[in-house]
Amino acid sequence: MHRLLPWALALLSGLLLGLCFPPWDFGNLCWVAIGPLAWALWFCEPERANWRRDAALGYACGLVFFSMGAFWLTTLTWAGYVLLVFYFSFYTAGWAVFAGSLRPKGDGMAWLGSWHNLKVCALGAAGWTAMEWLRGVIFPAFGWNGLGIAQHANIPFIQIAEFTGVGGVSFTIAMAALMLAVTVKRLLLEIGRGARKPHYDFALTVALVALVWGYGVRVLFAPAPEQGEMSFAAVQANVPQEVRNNPALESEVLEIYERQTQAAIAMQPDLILWPESSTPSPLLGNQMTWDFVRGLAEQHTGDFLLGTVHWGEKGDFNSIALLTLRGAEAQLHHKIHLVPFGEYVPLREEFPLLARIVGELVPDDFDPGSEFTVMEMAAKPLKIGPLVCFEDTLGNLARRFALDGAQAFVTVTNDGWFLESAGSLQHLRNSLFRCVENRLPMIRAANTGVTCAIDRLGVVREVLKDENGSTFIQGVLFGKMTFPLNPEPTFYAKFGEVFSISCLVVSGIWSLFAAVKFWRTKKSPCPAAGEAEPSEE
Repeated sequence: MHRLLPWALALLSGLLLGLCFPPWDFGNLCWVAIGPLAWALWFCEPERANWRRDAALGYACGLVFFSMGAFWLTTLTWAGYVLLVFYFSFYTAGWAVFAGSLRPKGDGMAWLGSWHNLKVCALGAAGWTAMEWLRGVIFPAFGWNGLGIAQHANIPFIQIAEFTGVGGVSFTIAMAALMLAVTVKRLLLEIGRGARKPHYDFALTVALVALVWGYGVRVLFAPAPEQGEMSFAAVQANVPQEVRNNPALESEVLEIYERQTQAAIAMQPDLILWPESSTPSPLLGNQMTWDFVRGLAEQHTGDFLLGTVHWGEKGDFNSIALLTLRGAEAQLHHKIHLVPFGEYVPLREEFPLLARIVGELVPDDFDPGSEFTVMEMAAKPLKIGPLVCFEDTLGNLARRFALDGAQAFVTVTNDGWFLESAGSLQHLRNSLFRCVENRLPMIRAANTGVTCAIDRLGVVREVLKDENGSTFIQGVLFGKMTFPLNPEPTFYAKFGEVFSISCLVVSGIWSLFAAVKFWRTKKSPCPAAGEAEPSEE
């Protein structure tokens, strides 16, 4: 049983992490989620503890976590789901090896020291934050469901993201979870010794959490900057993928949009929105599609924004178009960050097997856009940062629009690929942090999933749903959104992921020293028979 305990704890951490996110959504479990894994790494020491054992524990944790969190991918591809789970579990394995290097040698009495515990927990939290960041930037760049995302509903607590991004929120949670495990261990040691000392380590960690939360409360009660207001109507057509991708049913798709849009035009909002790739054929380049959309735009006094595809001399793009002045003028933005195996197949020519595995899901490749096009409305003096699909989960991409003067974000997406799974809700939870990081509101127009409006504090203000709370419906979300007239770029908008990168640098330096120490120990000669082992000192 003693040998099985660390494995049970590692699996428990994976389970707790998975339960933090939809469809289970027990977000507050994040405060203890990585504690069991840390206990297995630091306190369940086998006779021959080594980095391979630590890596295996972390990998086991990751298998459970990612298999739960990414299960919605099975609605699209079982093969991709399995590969993703096995691949991303290496990140938790890497963190486990790093955390194992923080474990002190000897009889464990080092855990009685407050400053030692602070150092270990801070480094462990930095390593976890670095791991989450790397997962979001290294191919295939899938950084969803970090610890910080689990606290999306804790509005005061997430406000620190305007400085640190999600990484700062994750760091604080990881620090608290690790310190909780260490404090339990310290109490057990103190009870055994019959001596108690002040727990400055635990007190300072609680103070850090309180400081972050207190800053958020201050932000919530601070006066808002000078605001403008605009009205919008976001159309959710709820078109199944097999219908949208069938050329024979194109007229049926357009009829759905026409019916919903006529209802929106009757309300005369400042902006009507259609979701990603809403027109089966390109808006620009297909006369029938252009005449159809232009005919609706001419009936509307406001502006008209929609997702479309665009075939041009410079490439084939997944795009956003903004029609102003009743369709007399058009602005176009091409999606910059493409989804691998969703919008293109990496190394398609070099490795044809990859293309055969993906099959008809990705028959051709899109090209990435290169310009951060800030769109300007005519109905209202509002500059829009356009985001397509998963781009609203990428902090470093969204902030570029904020730096270029955007006053609000607009996301057009199509989560219909994932049916009525948890994928669309996870997508929303990750995207709302772009609002906090840049202090800008967002409108999300989805083909199906979650069509909603989010304010600059990350609060989801309005959602399209039925009387049962389902967001997988056909309809139009009418609402109003306030936006800053003269937004000042936040610290995050200016400097991006400097906090997470700093965590990576600190973790890397520690890992380098730990590796050097490990190899020196491996190369040192064993003591001769009868000689004493060299002391730790």
